[in-house]
Amino acid sequence: MNGEPSAPSVAEAPLLDYAAMCDAVAATTKRNEKIQIVAAYLRGVPDDVLPAAASFASGDATPPGSPSLRLGGRLAIDAARAVFEIDDPSLRDAYSRHGDLGNALADLASHARRPSLFAAPLTIGRVASTFREIATAVGGGANKKRTSLFASLLSDATPAEVRYLVKLATGDMRIGLKLALTVDALAVAYGADAADVRRALMAIGDVGAVAGLARAGRLEKAGVAYGKPIGFMLASPLRFGGDYKELEPGEYLLEDKFDGIRIQAHCDDGSVKLFSRRLNEVSRSYPEVVGALAAPGVPHAIVDGELLAFKDGRALPFQHLQGRLQRKVVDASHIEDVPLALVVFDILAERDDLLFDRPLGERRARLEGWVESLPASARSNLLLAVATFVTLRGDAQERAQLLEPAFDAARARGNEGLMIKALGSTYAPGRRGKQWFKLKKELATLDCVVVAVEYGHGKRNDVLSDYTFAVRAGDRLVTIGKAYSGLTDAEIATMTRWFLDHRLVDEGRRLVVEPTVVVEIAFDIIQRSSLHESGLAMRFPRVVRLRPDKGPGQASTLRDALALVAD
Repeated sequence: MNGEPSAPSVAEAPLLDYAAMCDAVAATTKRNEKIQIVAAYLRGVPDDVLPAAASFASGDATPPGSPSLRLGGRLAIDAARAVFEIDDPSLRDAYSRHGDLGNALADLASHARRPSLFAAPLTIGRVASTFREIATAVGGGANKKRTSLFASLLSDATPAEVRYLVKLATGDMRIGLKLALTVDALAVAYGADAADVRRALMAIGDVGAVAGLARAGRLEKAGVAYGKPIGFMLASPLRFGGDYKELEPGEYLLEDKFDGIRIQAHCDDGSVKLFSRRLNEVSRSYPEVVGALAAPGVPHAIVDGELLAFKDGRALPFQHLQGRLQRKVVDASHIEDVPLALVVFDILAERDDLLFDRPLGERRARLEGWVESLPASARSNLLLAVATFVTLRGDAQERAQLLEPAFDAARARGNEGLMIKALGSTYAPGRRGKQWFKLKKELATLDCVVVAVEYGHGKRNDVLSDYTFAVRAGDRLVTIGKAYSGLTDAEIATMTRWFLDHRLVDEGRRLVVEPTVVVEIAFDIIQRSSLHESGLAMRFPRVVRLRPDKGPGQASTLRDALALVAD
């Protein structure tokens, strides 16, 4: 992978080279070494498969905005069973050893009887083509077709290739291959400025296309690519009631934090596309919003916002949106039952101008101008987020006096909390830095009994970090949720030893345990659901703390939980 190879043919782009690159990346913890390894690999990839190779090197099986594979762990296992004749005990043992499906199936593949002596070597081009077929499979037999197509790749794969085919397909690389690293690798590979590569990616939203421009030395040609999703800028959490020391003194914009669906809208002369936080196109789920933004006279722009269920001038709780999330066909009754509004709070491009590297204050002014220019018909489903500008100084008490009343006002309007954004911040797609913050406070907590635990993944592969918990219903315990976060590593290690000593049923990586440990659980909302025995489910449950001062008889009841169900 070293040096500057001449342009090879497509046949000389084996997947085995990609697997070797991934193994090398996984073998080092040093970011600069990872960058050099990926850069050397990309330099040797032929032009016609460079886009796919760059996408794979970012850990993505398909380009942003294209259909996702929808090939999760269960279908990957079914495909592997068809090829390698894997039995349940072997799979359970391998997964227990590795805590990672790709590594487990690669291990099993290395000992399995091969289905054929005439395997065709896998290439980047063949894998990319097969992934496209998997992603576009639709209809009643779609899962069977996806499984069969993936099995066709596994049947010709070496164990190392099995490892990374599974990791790519399930979106679970866990070796440090991320988009930001690939961007830096492209800069190294082709002698470009990393800032120019990042800006091109912001404009185009497709690392494969950016790789082609970088190789050709034409990054400056990257313009606004309407219809290609851009990574969303993220906010760092801020604890309510703290000293707010994370905030540097300076000017900030305050906005409500909405309880909806993050949406990026691309408005291009009557053509409108909506993209979700995961960069999937979701336009067909929200035809009334698309229709409003497709009205004649809507200026070209890419705007960032939040889609809300909205009625009588007020946002409705999140569960009102849930009926629309997975709907493939939305009729007039759905639109009438759950009216929607898109609240816009940032603008990423206007006509041919990229605005990422402009300060937030300037972008906000451009956004306000864009909204004012909209025809009346477009405003029916579009709102501009209310913004307040404040100057924060170093005194913690003064900060609390400014921020906490604004937080309370946002909550009184039915919203989740407060966003705090540095007025001079640029827009950093896909990054969670120290320029945007989200201030939230849990509505309530429940004391729940842990009834089952599972081993975690990655660095928590060997500890019991995933807790299933329950509330009391008479003399029974009924499950209400599952949490993966909140406790420290030391607490998890201590509790792992306890749970191992108090297991009731061993189900491999899941243990049913004595129902005596009580944990305090925070959540955003509780809603009715058939997912758990209680008939309820928590949104974003988190372990606040262990409650050794309480026994299971003092845990919260189902009646307590029902009292908190969002209407």
